[in-house]
Amino acid sequence: MSESSRNRIHSVELTLDRNQDSVSPDGIDRRGFLKCMAWAGTGLIWSFAGGVPVSRVFGQTHHELKQSDFSFIQISDSHIGFNKPANADVAATLQAALDKIGAYSSVPDFLIHTGDLTHSSKPAEFDTLDQVLIGAKRQVFYVPGEHDTSVDDGKMYLDRYGKGSKGNGWYSFDHKGVHFIGLVNVVQLEGMGKLGQAQLDWLKQDLGGLKGSTPIVVFAHIPLWAVYPTWGWGTSDSEQAFAMLRRFGSVTVLNGHIHQVMQKVEGNVAFHTAMSTAFPQPAPGAAPSPGPMKVSADKLRDVLGITHVNFVAQKHQLAIVDSSLSGAPIELHEMSLA
Repeated sequence: MSESSRNRIHSVELTLDRNQDSVSPDGIDRRGFLKCMAWAGTGLIWSFAGGVPVSRVFGQTHHELKQSDFSFIQISDSHIGFNKPANADVAATLQAALDKIGAYSSVPDFLIHTGDLTHSSKPAEFDTLDQVLIGAKRQVFYVPGEHDTSVDDGKMYLDRYGKGSKGNGWYSFDHKGVHFIGLVNVVQLEGMGKLGQAQLDWLKQDLGGLKGSTPIVVFAHIPLWAVYPTWGWGTSDSEQAFAMLRRFGSVTVLNGHIHQVMQKVEGNVAFHTAMSTAFPQPAPGAAPSPGPMKVSADKLRDVLGITHVNFVAQKHQLAIVDSSLSGAPIELHEMSLA
């Protein structure tokens, strides 16, 4: 990590020790920020309480999961079928992700895949994905990415993974007191992602009977916050969805698509994007356009990974830990909010 990066991290840490309205020299305030502080192996577990992140060193204290607590894993952007210099064997790196999950001391209840299961929506690609994910030995919940819907508007995806879902594949389920909502924002693409009125109407109905104290986890492929609209990294009508979610005390939003870890906490909502299991993409604005980014073969697994989420029922908190496939430190990107 560069000296300037260390200085920026230090300035953010100092900000967290001051009053809630204090702002660091980088313009990052305590209520909302993007932060690069998730380290694999010796890293930080983030718990979110009242919109403020609280961290502890991963492995420093061990929390035994009670019966009412649980964990799950997010994987994303497997791009099965991709075969270019950025990664000539994406099935192998997906398998490496599953091997890493299998080595955890606490077994996750299920997996969530946040889209781009395949690269070209071909039947053989879906078949390969299914064959690899059999090794997870856990239920997998899916949402589609644009690569899963580009050929037939997602018909093949729905036939395989959309049983019981609504519209283009949105749905919800409950698990041990947490309400999970899978949204689809890749079918009505207009530069950025879009949910559409039919899905927003369904979301209003889905949330209608829930108490404000219910922890909510929302997952979709394209980020539901404006990461970098110039590259389409955002969802044009996401604010309409969050207007319905503001009454809930704890909302966690998990996305993929950008192939790198970014975090933002704003009010009651914690946003988190995941690494890919296939290939990295450049940081926002760091290249002329988004797309597969080639790194040396010995560094590839440093920039691929998974996200492990623990839910502590008594505190109604989610602790999120990102882990690279190699175990190397994860580089995140800081930027102040406009």
